[in-house]
Amino acid sequence: MIKHAIVSGGSIGGLFAAAALIKAGWHVDVYERTDVELSGRGAGIVTHDALIKALRAVGANLTDLGVQVHDRVAFHKNGGRVATLPFAQVVTSWDRIHQILRRLIPEGSYHLRAHITGYTQTADNVTALLNDGTTRTADLLVGADGFRSAIRAQMLPEVVPQYAGYVVWRALAHERDIPKGVHDDVFEHFAFFTPAQSQIIGYPIAGPNNDLREGHRRYNFVWYSPAPAFVLHNMLTDETGQHHPISIPPPLVRGDLLQEMFTRAKEVLPAAFVEILNHSERPFFTPIYDHHSTAMHDGRVTLSGDAACVARPHVGMGVTKAAEDALCLAQHAATSLETYSSLRVPASMRAHMQARELGSWMMEPDPNNANGSSHRHIQKIMEKTAAAVA
Repeated sequence: MIKHAIVSGGSIGGLFAAAALIKAGWHVDVYERTDVELSGRGAGIVTHDALIKALRAVGANLTDLGVQVHDRVAFHKNGGRVATLPFAQVVTSWDRIHQILRRLIPEGSYHLRAHITGYTQTADNVTALLNDGTTRTADLLVGADGFRSAIRAQMLPEVVPQYAGYVVWRALAHERDIPKGVHDDVFEHFAFFTPAQSQIIGYPIAGPNNDLREGHRRYNFVWYSPAPAFVLHNMLTDETGQHHPISIPPPLVRGDLLQEMFTRAKEVLPAAFVEILNHSERPFFTPIYDHHSTAMHDGRVTLSGDAACVARPHVGMGVTKAAEDALCLAQHAATSLETYSSLRVPASMRAHMQARELGSWMMEPDPNNANGSSHRHIQKIMEKTAAAVA
């Protein structure tokens, strides 16, 4: 008899779990709370060998996966180079990975407007509880519902995301809009600017609809910036005065905050990055949180991806970690969920700790490094950012 799994969450982590279980012979239904198909606003994703291997393992088509970069370059505020590190890597987009995985889910198995809020279980099955009062029963429930997971909240109520003390501003600039001099200096590289208590990362990704043609790509701009908790509270308040806990939808970021960000950018960033910002789509910010689950299963219920562990984005392992969770889950789902948990908890902890280390280096005060020329960890930052975790 074919076993049935329910996946809570239709983002990349949920799609990976579903695709891996389908490949292993399970019947899978994915439940996604949103009304429409998800989109990542073109957010950049850095690939690792483990991610490529996982995509191949679930049967994904990797044609035109992303943009190849060949080196990492750290810049001085004056535009000069501080350090260069050869580091070949393919950078892609959230939308591209989601598109690749979404195609692997059979028609009728992906359900929108379906929010799983909790579960009950017996020795024989598990029942997912939906917010409309209906239920679904299966052999396995996978909580892949993100860092605010309702499944984790029931399984491990003591595990809650902790604010890291800083936010990340994100923006996308179309290649055709970037001035030629800036393009020549910056566009083709995985770029860093690392002054004290801040950090810029940037790299090229595909254009809309995965357009990889030169001149049609985009540049992914990422700026980590300190924001104490009381400052964050103000930042999460929209123009109407409504406060948004945890995070704020990008269109609701206030205009005065955007203006403050642009003013500060002109003061502290290399001119090339200021130009990229000036030619970007409307920037937005997200607060940085992290958490780590001490277990990833309870009876017939499991956690996967960000629901189980969020490592700060410095490490660039969110999608790869979810992919490895999915493969391990598919391997052990029919025999031993304890084994799955015992393997993936320490693996996710390694990513969690490396990301925290990178964040701590970024936040170190150093009055002699306002121009990004002398960060004492620059070599390690360039080697470990968005790199595979051993």
